[in-house]
Amino acid sequence: MLRRALGVLVAAGAVLLTALPATAAGGAEPLPRAHAHNDYEHERPLLDALDHGFTSVEADIYLVDGELRVGHDPEDLRPGRTLQSLYLEPLALRVRQGYGHVFPGSRRQLQLLVDIKNTGAATYTKLDKVLGAYRRMLTTYHKGKVKPGAVTVVISGDRPRELMAAQERRYAFYDGRMSDLGKGNPSLIPLISDNWTNHFTWRGDGEMPAAERDKLRQIVATAHRDGQRVRFWATPDTAGPAREAVWRELIAADVDHINTDDLAGLQQFLREHDTRRAEAA
Repeated sequence: MLRRALGVLVAAGAVLLTALPATAAGGAEPLPRAHAHNDYEHERPLLDALDHGFTSVEADIYLVDGELRVGHDPEDLRPGRTLQSLYLEPLALRVRQGYGHVFPGSRRQLQLLVDIKNTGAATYTKLDKVLGAYRRMLTTYHKGKVKPGAVTVVISGDRPRELMAAQERRYAFYDGRMSDLGKGNPSLIPLISDNWTNHFTWRGDGEMPAAERDKLRQIVATAHRDGQRVRFWATPDTAGPAREAVWRELIAADVDHINTDDLAGLQQFLREHDTRRAEAA
C-alpha cells in the first residue's frame, strides 16, 4: 500500500512539473537585457527564448486572409501559424499558471515586439482587436494612464503612428526611432530602437572610439531620463571577440535590450558577466 501511494505521488509530481512553465519547473531565470531577434525562426518560437531566460522576443506579422501570420517573408507564411497560436495563447497559459506573471517568482515583464510587415494601418487595426481578447495580461493605455501588465506589446515596422496616438485605449505601444529621442512621450513610445550601423562605425574590432562611446552613453542617458528604453538592431551577431566587445559596451552604457539570434550565446555571455560582476563586488 505504501509503495503504491508513493508511486501515485511521484506520478502526480511529474504531471505538475510538466504543466508548469519552465522557470517554475527549475528553468532559466529571466535576463533583463536579452532580446530574441526573429524569434519565430527558432525550433520552438517563444518557448526556446523563455527557456533561455529572454525577456523580450520579436515576431514579424503579415495580415493575410484575416489572419496575423508570423514569418520573415511572404513565402514563409502558413495558415494557422499566427501571432495567437505562437505567442499570445502560450503566453496567456503561462501567465495563468504563473499567477499573473510570465516568470514565476519574478515580476519581470516580457516585451513582445511585433514587427508589422504589410498594410500597416489595416494590420494594426486587426491586431488591436486581437489584443483586446488578451488585455488582462497586457500593459494597457487608457486616457493618458499606463497600467502595467505581465506582457508589453510594442509595435515596430510599418506602424501607424497617428492611428495609435489617437486611440483613447490601447493594448500596444509604439517603437520609436532616433528621431524620437529627447521628445519624451513614454506613454506612447516606451522604446527607442534603431539600426546600429546608421549611427556607429565601430563593429567590435579594437577599442570603441571615444566619441562613439560618449555618443552611445548620451543616447541611453537621454532615453532613460524620459522613461524610455533603448535597443539597437544590426549589431554584430557572429560568435567571436568582436561580438562580445560590442555586447560589453552595450552593457557598460546600460542599453536595455541586446539583439541576437543566438539564444544560448547571449545567455551564456550575460550569465558570465553577472558572475564576474558579483565576484568583483
